[in-house]
Amino acid sequence: MPLKPLLTLLTRLKEATKIFSPSPDSREHKLVVIVAGEASADLHGSNLVKAMKHLDPDIKFRGIGGKKMERAGVKLLFSSSDMAVVGLTEVLSRLQTIVRASKKLKSILKDKRPDLLILIDYPDFNIHIAGIAKRLQIPVLYYISPQVWAWRKRRVKKISRRVDRMAVILPFEEEFYRRRGMKVDYVGHPLLDAFEGKKTDHDSLLPEFRYPVVGLLPGSRKEEIRNLLPVMVEATRLLVRRYSDMRCVLPLAPTIDPEFVESFIHNSPVEIKVIQGDVHEVLSACDAALVASGTATLDAAIMCVPMAIAYKVSLVSYWLGRMLIKVPYIGLVNLIAGEEVVPELIQHEVTAERLAREVEIILEDRELRLKMKDKLKRVKEGLGKGGASERTAGIALEMMRLNLTEHFSRVSGQ
Repeated sequence: MPLKPLLTLLTRLKEATKIFSPSPDSREHKLVVIVAGEASADLHGSNLVKAMKHLDPDIKFRGIGGKKMERAGVKLLFSSSDMAVVGLTEVLSRLQTIVRASKKLKSILKDKRPDLLILIDYPDFNIHIAGIAKRLQIPVLYYISPQVWAWRKRRVKKISRRVDRMAVILPFEEEFYRRRGMKVDYVGHPLLDAFEGKKTDHDSLLPEFRYPVVGLLPGSRKEEIRNLLPVMVEATRLLVRRYSDMRCVLPLAPTIDPEFVESFIHNSPVEIKVIQGDVHEVLSACDAALVASGTATLDAAIMCVPMAIAYKVSLVSYWLGRMLIKVPYIGLVNLIAGEEVVPELIQHEVTAERLAREVEIILEDRELRLKMKDKLKRVKEGLGKGGASERTAGIALEMMRLNLTEHFSRVSGQ
């Protein structure tokens, strides 16, 4: 064979090798890479994995997540507990781990060429990973949108270039992305899947009846807990003067070591029962709650527990946030309601006196308490009727089938 045709043949064989190996048709099992960098994302990621496995048991999963995702069948590359951060400056303390995780994911995407990349929240990291996948022609599904509607809206352009499809969980997000030309589906909020009308046996959770029971939810990241739990404990010191039978419950996030929390509460004058388990069961026993801004506010809303929201970060993060955040409320509950349903205490407002006062108002003002519970019920109704995991699983498998079809089209065109 002449040299020129031989070189042409070898070039085409090399190109075909890039396409076919390790392509969807050359692997024994379909492969999905999934990235969840937070504790709440671990819960939602695990439910999504279960729903996808129900539709196709042969799918294999690799990625970043927590214990729930690992139990659901994900082979973890890094733990989400090592990557969770709050505030802009706090990223620096985890930077080395984040860089290592990014390099590992890039290697997996390049070497394994998965059928789909699923990203859950954790925006800056995940948007970067989406760019890598896009260059490798790996389809990207973003489940649980970054809050770009709240701050740094310019990121939407980058997301639209790198993400093939969005599965959003807040009702107003669908229109936000659709107006910007993205393919988007509103799937409802996955917390409702985790809730499923759960009620707890109060006798087993708190055997001896006492009033009031106050929930302490200081967050799922160590930085949040360091900033909020000490002042929450101090607030209970003030409250117990008025409510001598008061007790507190603290649902422990799966990303947090119990000993870490115990170091903040061991000198508390009030009994604080740390409970590992379902947050909704714990909240169902509460008369009021102090809650870190974030997903936990929706947990409390689902259980219609009157609350005060607290948000406190480093001073630098706070001032940067003030310049960048463009929404009227910091709490998801209030954003969804479009009004201040529950009080928000931000940065310097997060004092023991203010926290104690807000709890006292909830407990003493029956009319206000009932009005708050009614509005929280409406927020819950606005989150949908459940089934988010199943809807998103259907979208994921649809994207994988489409990817396979496009792959064969590219091969046949060679």
